[in-house]
Amino acid sequence: MAIDPNVGALKDYLTDITTSLTYNKLRDEVWHLLGRISKFGPNAQSIASTIEKSIKSAFLKQSNLFESLKLRYFGPVDGHDIHHLIQIFKDLKNIPGPKLLHCITTKGKGYKPAEEGNPTFWHSPGVKFDKITGELFKKEVSEPQPPKYQDVFGQTIVELAEKDKRIMGITPAMPTGSSLNIMMKEMPERAFDVGIAEQHAVTFSAGLAVQGLIPFCNIYSSFMQRAYDQVIHDVCLQNLHVIFCLDRAGFAGADGPTHHGAYDIAYMRCIPNMIVAAPMDEVELRNLMYTATETPQPFTIRYPRGQGVLTDWKKPFKKFEIGKGRVIREGEDIAIVTIGHIGNYVKEVCHKLQLEGISVAHYDARFVKPLDEEMFHAVFSKFDKVITIEDGCLQGGFGSAVLEFMADHEYHANVKRLGIPDLVIEHGEQSELHKECGFDPDGIYKAAKALLNTIIKV
Repeated sequence: MAIDPNVGALKDYLTDITTSLTYNKLRDEVWHLLGRISKFGPNAQSIASTIEKSIKSAFLKQSNLFESLKLRYFGPVDGHDIHHLIQIFKDLKNIPGPKLLHCITTKGKGYKPAEEGNPTFWHSPGVKFDKITGELFKKEVSEPQPPKYQDVFGQTIVELAEKDKRIMGITPAMPTGSSLNIMMKEMPERAFDVGIAEQHAVTFSAGLAVQGLIPFCNIYSSFMQRAYDQVIHDVCLQNLHVIFCLDRAGFAGADGPTHHGAYDIAYMRCIPNMIVAAPMDEVELRNLMYTATETPQPFTIRYPRGQGVLTDWKKPFKKFEIGKGRVIREGEDIAIVTIGHIGNYVKEVCHKLQLEGISVAHYDARFVKPLDEEMFHAVFSKFDKVITIEDGCLQGGFGSAVLEFMADHEYHANVKRLGIPDLVIEHGEQSELHKECGFDPDGIYKAAKALLNTIIKV
């Protein structure tokens, strides 16, 4: 954001002068000369520096924070004038020391509907649109549609907060993206947007928990990485009752690799005192949120971007037993164990394999930590072919937790892990990325067929 929107030819002229090679060479030579002079009198460098700052403040109309931190400040400049920027960058390369170029840009520049429209909406319209007219191409639907997981969170936290005055909502600059804006409207004194400060969001939540409150700290999975130190030291070491709701867990779609929530299972399950869970549908999310309020320790709930699978989801709250999964489908030939929303793909696969005479058992783990040991003892006692599926990284993820269990209890089985490989996965629709990584319905089907043709070696 701009410190002050400076305008006029003089400001542009001064920026060009101060970034030029000739000017900066002369400036450095004069600076060193003044340093020698100062040995015989007042500090000439200090005087010159004061004069320089005064001139900048007078002409640029700003008292600059960066200059006070010993950063050479240049600008503001038009961030859309590419040719001018290129010349400035070339000049800045030759200037020693830390420096900062202040560019002013307009969100949606060049696209009139975005320039003149609501910046929150046009940040992520969520639907296709005509790039010339801005017309939105909304899909016509005749039947009720499942809600987005974020909206289930937003409505559920209000329901819970109405029943329990201790419940608070915290988000770092994403109230609309997380749907915490619903609570902020209904209960403005109990919901807080702390700005782009994930570390503060976590530590603030810890402080509330110390005072006996129950904070829901809602952060996109990929952005929680920035606050990992605070999760460990401020929350988990003290075993505080903070509930982390990680939105955009798994592939974030068109937002790309900076927003993919690939790593949260791996980085959360290794922390002592932390519970890690993921819902398979909207009712599961509601019940996990309720369960978390009744469980006085750190609790992570991860869920994906986009829609769920149910239209009738506002059911009475039910408390889950911590670390308890569920059997979705009994089977005899192969077991598929899933965590989270991605488990909905398995229903289609089970039906397809059943038509081929293959009996598939489907288990929803629900919890990554702690694992349902009773359920996994049953799985490995019965099956020698097991598939794990997660919308998260394979290294250290849910599948790794299952392998650890198998090794610790000396079971022997062929286990195929499906999830995000050790690669940077680029932009694409979620379904496209699932297919690319081999855990879409077709990929799961192929993995099951390949595993069924494998002979186990003990």
